[in-house]
Amino acid sequence: MATAPAWTPAEPLIRIADVHKAFGAVTVLSGVSLEVMKGEVICVIGPSGSGKSTLLRCINALVPIEKGSIQVEGQEVNDPKLDKLALRRKVGMVFQQYNLFPHKTALQNVMMAPVHVLREDKAEVEARARRLLKKVRLEGKEASYPGELSGGQQQRVAIARSLAMNPDVMLFDEVTAALDPETVKEVLVTIRELAEEGMTCLIVTHEMGFAREVAGHIYFTDRGVIVEHGPPKEFFANARDPRTQQFLSQIL
Repeated sequence: MATAPAWTPAEPLIRIADVHKAFGAVTVLSGVSLEVMKGEVICVIGPSGSGKSTLLRCINALVPIEKGSIQVEGQEVNDPKLDKLALRRKVGMVFQQYNLFPHKTALQNVMMAPVHVLREDKAEVEARARRLLKKVRLEGKEASYPGELSGGQQQRVAIARSLAMNPDVMLFDEVTAALDPETVKEVLVTIRELAEEGMTCLIVTHEMGFAREVAGHIYFTDRGVIVEHGPPKEFFANARDPRTQQFLSQIL
């Protein structure tokens, strides 16, 4: 089996080039290109249905692409020989739906993948899982079941579960969309802390204030293309494309 080319942190951790994706007759991505460097925080914004969530799913090999290239640490995601498990160890993903196991406690949810998928030592994984639950401010909730937790708490368990695999990059797909306003903040604070610690993050969000504060670079997508991108200050103050201006005028 061919070995992946040696990747160095001087190159983009994620490199997306001319990616096309359609579902039947509906084109969802139409030539998207972007790069994410190690330690960078990128926010992708845009109207619903503009291909943002599909792009994240393509990076994690949950959805195949028709054309173009997606590389994670030099490894082509669309390679038929790709080890998807190895990819998903590197690329953590948190969805809008928390997808927690309802019959498992918060601690058990966080421990499951490292123990059952990676076959790691249970005691070591438990110690790490407890640290991670503390990190997302859920100390004392280890024995609680998802049904006993608020939406924001469940989403933070989902973040801890993703971090338990020690990923190199985290993908966040509209993780606050299903939450009530008072629990949105606690989830965003958790993501901001991860970003400040140097975790590479690619975040699809509707939270403009958060994007402005946390992102190093913002991409605006519409109808499957990247319309405009730039650093937050410049992006929000001087959007050039009429589509970007219209979108921002509706939500800011």
